[in-house]
Amino acid sequence: MTRTHAILCAIGTTLALFILPSCEVSDARADETVKQTPSDSKSQQDTKEMTTKSTLPSKRTYSKSGFDITPLSKTEIAELAKKLSPEAFRVTQNSGTEPAFCGNLVDNKKQGEYCCVVCGLPLFSSDSKFNSGTGWPSFFSPVDPAHVSEKVDGAHGMERTEINCARCTSHLGHVFEDGPAPTGLRYCLNSAALVFVEKGTKMPATSEPIKSETAYFAGGCFWGVEHIFQEAPGVITAESGYMQGTKENPTYEQVCGGETGHAESVKVVFDPTVISFRQLAEGFFLMHDPTQVNRQGPDSGSQYRSGIYCSTPEQLAQAKDLVAKLTSEKKFSRPIATQVELAKKFCPAEEYHQDYVDKTGRVCHVGNPWPQVLGAAK
Repeated sequence: MTRTHAILCAIGTTLALFILPSCEVSDARADETVKQTPSDSKSQQDTKEMTTKSTLPSKRTYSKSGFDITPLSKTEIAELAKKLSPEAFRVTQNSGTEPAFCGNLVDNKKQGEYCCVVCGLPLFSSDSKFNSGTGWPSFFSPVDPAHVSEKVDGAHGMERTEINCARCTSHLGHVFEDGPAPTGLRYCLNSAALVFVEKGTKMPATSEPIKSETAYFAGGCFWGVEHIFQEAPGVITAESGYMQGTKENPTYEQVCGGETGHAESVKVVFDPTVISFRQLAEGFFLMHDPTQVNRQGPDSGSQYRSGIYCSTPEQLAQAKDLVAKLTSEKKFSRPIATQVELAKKFCPAEEYHQDYVDKTGRVCHVGNPWPQVLGAAK
């Protein structure tokens, strides 16, 4: 029999059930159904009261290397630009170009990071710097592709690719397809657009990544759980994987077959200054049914169990407190079956499981809990 995923979509007063095929597992699974009782509906409605009174933060943009690269407003950029030297202002704010062989970083051979002179975002590393002989600092790749944006520059009667800081849009230089391996690219920079931070020197606060935290959640099929966590303001990354089992680096088929004891889980890396662990846990209880044991809807098996796997004792205490609160307030008509324990090793799932909803358009879990949790409409 095939693994199935049920999607309940409210369209007017009609409920449509879509069945999505996947991994072969237990023969009993396809015949099992879970019916929602009136008391269950009331429980789900009651959970809407479980909110944190705050204004829903704007969705922020994070790079894979953990930096907040949300574009700054024109007002913020103008304020930062006040500190610039006349030459740095001309280059970064008016798309200027410094004379060749005149920049102070052309021949810099020290180890370190080259950051945006305006907002501090790390852009390039000494590891990718090379001598191009052009008279401008040259690199074959940025520290993170998301930190540098590109646009067509048609000035001077030619078409070139201009590069800018992704966070503050400051002009940096241009990129050309005549660089060395492994990229074949030459990022040609103005020294005036950069500030160099030598290795071993403390990075300025504006050049530091987000001080992120990590938590793990299991709520049935990880496709939908991953997608919903990705929608939360302050979530940097959400990754599907397997946890709390006995086998090292299991395959999807082994987990589906019940051989390893793992739960389909999602690793959530988040910015605690935007969303807290408690808020993530509140959203988790809204996005699935925590009273079901070793299943979620028609998906049956211990890999579909509900669980919160905590990175720290503080998270563990908060999660247990939340379960106790929901239980005492009778938010659900049946006992909460969610495992709450310290996290063991997280084993990333195969690549085809990552961002599955975005890749296929298929949606597993219904609704976005974050407006309820954060107290405002998204």
